[in-house]
Amino acid sequence: MNNSPIDREGFAAFLLRMRAAGLDNRKLIGAFEATPRRDFIRSEFHGAAWSKGSIPIDCGETVESVDFQAQIIHALDIQPENRVLEIGTGSGYTAAVMARLAKRVYTVERYKTLHNAALSCFSALQLTNIVGVHGDGSRGASDGPFDRIVVWAAFETIPRQFIEQLVSSGVLICAIGAADEPQELVHMTKVGSRFERRDLGAVRMQMLNPRMPKNL
Repeated sequence: MNNSPIDREGFAAFLLRMRAAGLDNRKLIGAFEATPRRDFIRSEFHGAAWSKGSIPIDCGETVESVDFQAQIIHALDIQPENRVLEIGTGSGYTAAVMARLAKRVYTVERYKTLHNAALSCFSALQLTNIVGVHGDGSRGASDGPFDRIVVWAAFETIPRQFIEQLVSSGVLICAIGAADEPQELVHMTKVGSRFERRDLGAVRMQMLNPRMPKNL
């Protein structure tokens, strides 16, 4: 974490919010603290790096609030031996945080600009256990099975193609619901050939888009 006063104050406020939300996990907090969030966002938004709001990035996309990211990563309960699949690299920040908790992180991004920028950040931080992929992640990845999967997008129905890529007792977190209707953030644990679902709360996320953008 950058040691500027605004970063120290912002992280302290974030830490208080985490504890108030019951996310007082030492390893998780350490992973966030060790990952300089400002390195993943444009300079004009550095002052808002640890705020509760989302932050614009290139290609018309946004980074989810750090509070929401912490909620998701906490719910994944990543273990040191885990292989994690992330659909939607975005800025690369969450992949970098998860890489400090997991054995390996595979992260897929459809925007070439975002993919390249994230790879540069991973390299600068010497995070060698991240595999960044530029491509369509709507069907998952061929490197499975995975212990944990997180999709930063919504599906209209349960995405069984992702559940099939989980190991037994593996966890998938994503949003379920139509674009113009209330969505639910769901935590699904694979149990044999079925899954157990636990709802985490209402969200509003973009639908997962399988189309690859041009010239971005």
